[in-house]
Amino acid sequence: MQEAAERARREIRALASAGLDLPTFGRAALDVLTRAVPFSAACLAPADPASNLITGNVKWGGVGDERDDQWIFHEYEGPDPFNFQVVSERPGGVATAMVETGGDLQSSVRFTELYHHWDVGDEARMALQSDGASWGFLALFREGARSAFTGAEQEYLSGVRATLAVGLRAGTIASAATELLPAVQGPVVLVVDSADEIVRLSVGAADGLANLTGEPIGRSPLPFSVRALVGVARRFGRGEHPTVPRMRLRSRSGHWLVAHASPLLSPDGGASDVVVTLEEARPPEIVPLVVAALGLTGREQDVVTLALQGVSTADMARALELSGYTVQDHLKSIFEKAGVRSRRELLAKVFYDQYAPRLGTGATLGPSGWFIT
Repeated sequence: MQEAAERARREIRALASAGLDLPTFGRAALDVLTRAVPFSAACLAPADPASNLITGNVKWGGVGDERDDQWIFHEYEGPDPFNFQVVSERPGGVATAMVETGGDLQSSVRFTELYHHWDVGDEARMALQSDGASWGFLALFREGARSAFTGAEQEYLSGVRATLAVGLRAGTIASAATELLPAVQGPVVLVVDSADEIVRLSVGAADGLANLTGEPIGRSPLPFSVRALVGVARRFGRGEHPTVPRMRLRSRSGHWLVAHASPLLSPDGGASDVVVTLEEARPPEIVPLVVAALGLTGREQDVVTLALQGVSTADMARALELSGYTVQDHLKSIFEKAGVRSRRELLAKVFYDQYAPRLGTGATLGPSGWFIT
């Protein structure tokens, strides 16, 4: 058993460094992980490391999309004593339902209202963190009674969570944009009511949402990421969250978007409706995320920051008080991690995966340096 567990650890490490997109990495890693720590179903959820908000999900086993609204409610709005945010602050970054409830799963509202539909006997939750940042979360489920995750299994999961985080981190930049976002006039703006129904939307919003969901508006519920934003916005309105929720996420076409949500107040001061705004991300919002996703060391981040500004090797050496040879070594390491061979390709990796298609269509740049057509 120990040999199989170590083999699984090595295989997950290889997958994490293979440059796979998020869905491919997630399903392959879960196929391997279940050989070391058996489970019947799982949900792997990438997150924006700046806000820890979940931006999507990869499901494995016997869980589908039909109860996503309930899941998000319990994660972001309900009084859950061990939601992912709580787990991310625990030593080891792992928690199980059996331990958290003292063996009394009926004391968990999440279990009594949601998980009983899947006959879940225990859940292990993991915060997938690397270099101090959370790149996502993982929930593993076991069916039936007497199926608790053991202490040894929890220790094993804690030991592989950084490797899983690296795979998620790499997956955030694995797929470049392949087509343009639908043409819309300005940001996509939605108003969502207390029943999670869209009651108002801006012109062009239907196309923008279809780029997230893959389906026309009205044929599918709110996208998972948007529903999560709405839930946190309601908590913000109740004074239970410190800031307006905001996340960076990729559309189905591969483009980066910025989404944020805020509660709308009625004349009596109540807050039930939420306004959601999605807009194409600007370079200053995406460059830090892409650079972080490359897994650079602190000094490599200093070098790449100057490289993206067009600073010469000699000037970098003077600015960072390094030798020219050391700067070249750092650049070589950066190129290897980014999968490029030159500074020009590095610029393309960081900037142009998102913006080159716009330039290719002849889009016009305005005085601000952003596209106006």
